Amino acid sequence: MNRLLEDLLKVMTLERLELDLFRGESRDIGSAQVFGGQVLGQALVAATATVDGPRIVHSLHAYFLRRGDFDAPIVYEVDRARDGNHFATRRVVAIQHGEQIFNLSASFQSPESGFDHQRPMPDVAAPETLPDAEHHYRAVLAQLPGRVRRMLQIQRPFQFRLVEAPDILNPVRGPALRHIWFRAVDRLPDDEALHRSLLAYVSDYNLLETAILPHGVPFGSDRLVMASIDHAMWFHRPVRVDEWLLYATDSPSASGARGFARGSIFSTDGRLVASTCQEGLIRPIVK
Repeated sequence: MNRLLEDLLKVMTLERLELDLFRGESRDIGSAQVFGGQVLGQALVAATATVDGPRIVHSLHAYFLRRGDFDAPIVYEVDRARDGNHFATRRVVAIQHGEQIFNLSASFQSPESGFDHQRPMPDVAAPETLPDAEHHYRAVLAQLPGRVRRMLQIQRPFQFRLVEAPDILNPVRGPALRHIWFRAVDRLPDDEALHRSLLAYVSDYNLLETAILPHGVPFGSDRLVMASIDHAMWFHRPVRVDEWLLYATDSPSASGARGFARGSIFSTDGRLVASTCQEGLIRPIVK
């Protein structure tokens, strides 16, 4: 297996300290704090470990409370809120340095059949026809701020291919809408719970940034503070994150120093596998 993906699986494998108490390690992805998707994915792994039977996560709602320190472990405490005949609910609190940094509620359901419909998949260029995201950044790396350059140069366990080619240095104001293909860099085990946890992890990439597209702000601008406040996710159908998935994101609103973005995730055969929503701090800095 690719070493980057192997390391991600290591990060997503938590140490069980007690029946409902887990500990995870972090990785530096170039940001000033622990990547929010990592905490989201680890919290879901902890919750899943306490659910018996065939029930699988179908929704989660989370809040980011404090910045995480990637030089220290994170402890996840799971509350078994409810175990019903078909559904189970879990609450998870992530603790670091004696303080809550994150909390999550997740609901799990036994497989059932019922009505089935979905919105159609957008008609966009296929991933095989697009270059990797690094292609858009490589030529301008030297002109970007050091912290942004470092973040872009760190290799990741996922590939990203942008349908709409960005203008990194001189972005223009445009619609709050974009499409990004992504997949893990190597094959993964056939474990639906693992694929859903990894989908939660990667869903935090490229979502909130959609809310700044109408404002023509350069990527990584020092005129802007951005941070996730919350994250919600619904899993509609089985998914494999080691096969190409399309992330179709849009931002209906930004106001009060907050931006709101939502996403639909499709498989290449057009199935809507998951939906996301996120609100985040988008605070302009006036110099």
